[in-house]
Amino acid sequence: MRIIARGDEEIKAAAEAGDSAIVDPMAFVAYIMLGLILAFVLFFVLKNLFTNTANLKNTLIGVGAFVLVLAIAYFASGGDATQYKLQDGGFATDGTSQMVGAGLVAFYILLAVAAVSMLFAGAKKIISK
Repeated sequence: MRIIARGDEEIKAAAEAGDSAIVDPMAFVAYIMLGLILAFVLFFVLKNLFTNTANLKNTLIGVGAFVLVLAIAYFASGGDATQYKLQDGGFATDGTSQMVGAGLVAFYILLAVAAVSMLFAGAKKIISK
């Protein structure tokens, strides 16, 4: 309520002056709420996984397949010898370049798997009618 009562202009002026006393308490409350929500979600997901072993097996297969895709992507992508300047003034290392490449390759692999899965599901649905 305090933020709404102050108004946008006063908050912007305070932020430009370096005063964040209006927003900091609300950000702290938001962080606490986010932490509580994540803790509850993690608790109930783990509880459900361990009480239903069939789901646990399927989940572990899915996680293993995802890790396999990430490993394939990492080893398929190579580092780049080009020096890329970062925003903080430093330079990206060869390892950083390889991780970015691995992320892109993993995205492309997962995109292809999703597209093929949708095509097969659609074809199966058409054939079964």
